[in-house]
Amino acid sequence: MTSQTTADILASQANDPTFDNVWDEIVYRGLVHVSTDAEALRELLGGDPITFYCGFDPTAPSLHLGNLVQLLLMRRLQLAGHKPLGLVGGSTGLIGDPRPTAERTLKTREQTAEWVERIRVHVTKFLEPSGHNGLRVVNNLDWTEPLSAIEFLRDIGKNFRVNTMIKKDAVSARLNSDAGISYTEFSYQILQGLDYRELYRAYDCVLQTGGSDQWGNLTSGTELIRRSEGVSVHAIGTPLITNSDGTKFGKSEGNAIWLDPSMTSPYAFYQFWLNSDDADVIERLKIFTFLSRAEIDELASAVESRPFAREAQKRLALEVTALVHGAEAAQAAIDASAALFGQGDLAVLPVDVLEAAIAELPHASIDATTTVSQALVATGLVASLGAARRAAAEGGVYVNNERVSDEATPISSLVLGGGHAVLRRGKKTLAGVTLAP
Repeated sequence: MTSQTTADILASQANDPTFDNVWDEIVYRGLVHVSTDAEALRELLGGDPITFYCGFDPTAPSLHLGNLVQLLLMRRLQLAGHKPLGLVGGSTGLIGDPRPTAERTLKTREQTAEWVERIRVHVTKFLEPSGHNGLRVVNNLDWTEPLSAIEFLRDIGKNFRVNTMIKKDAVSARLNSDAGISYTEFSYQILQGLDYRELYRAYDCVLQTGGSDQWGNLTSGTELIRRSEGVSVHAIGTPLITNSDGTKFGKSEGNAIWLDPSMTSPYAFYQFWLNSDDADVIERLKIFTFLSRAEIDELASAVESRPFAREAQKRLALEVTALVHGAEAAQAAIDASAALFGQGDLAVLPVDVLEAAIAELPHASIDATTTVSQALVATGLVASLGAARRAAAEGGVYVNNERVSDEATPISSLVLGGGHAVLRRGKKTLAGVTLAP
């Protein structure tokens, strides 16, 4: 694949022209889990350009899979001519929205400021920065920090009703827990409502998007604007990304798929999409790619008629990895995936790609005296040295895709660049070793 810049990727994106209205397309793609008045939104998005926003809190040094849903929804609205505001939460990041079980550990101002900048870079990567509807990035610390406590309580707090606030899912869950909830986290929905009103006043922003788990916070803004400005504005809540069995992905579940390559390598990122279940892959193609409805229908047919070929999964993994990490990284992940199973040359892989691939396998650190049989045991590919000897004698042991019949061979004589080696037993059972310095 040729090298692609961010500008190249953005220029190649388009909404599906078979939809008359971008609302119809985002509904087709499953991007609307809950919303304010659907008919009003369809009319709004089919008319003159509007300003809309989505907020991203710096609760980690990287955005993740759930945030990517928002960024792609924003991009679709931008492609339809609407004007995006990307809000980075310099103030809300200092507070943290309530989690279901316990209080957040508050970050320092310095840590939050550092993460704000990292999040800003992520957001700007996925949206067109120039033109009549180019992305504008704003930081809610700019209008929150100057507020005094008295101003906050008199001008903002008076518009919120506690009996309504405690019914919000995140708040009610905490009220019913042993941990309870502090006023700090309880106030989060007021701060998010303030953000929406500020953006409405400054930019005539009339739509906010966010995850459906944030619906209570989204509607705090619509309610504040209705009460203080006498205007009806809108919100869209996108679905949470889960597997077909209901498994979630995210920071709180400990299995977040990060957009930062130092936190989730491009290889691991590619493998995540490649391993999508048949029951999930078409919905993910709709949400995470710019493939047309016709192309997705073709892949859906392939899932039905040729599931063993995994055409939809391969296309999904390619499209999303190229979108997030670039075409070269996507191709490197494809090459590594093929080479691991003997369909390519492991020796030509860049060391960082090989390291990322081995990190996704059962792996062990070894020393220079370790034999192939000992490495097989250390990585769990066999249960004992006797089993290792038998496997080698039967021709079922490979190191870097080369069959090894002498199980006593020192593994150090077989390692690739960086001191790594890939062990394979049979056709599909893999592990990795790294030579200790």
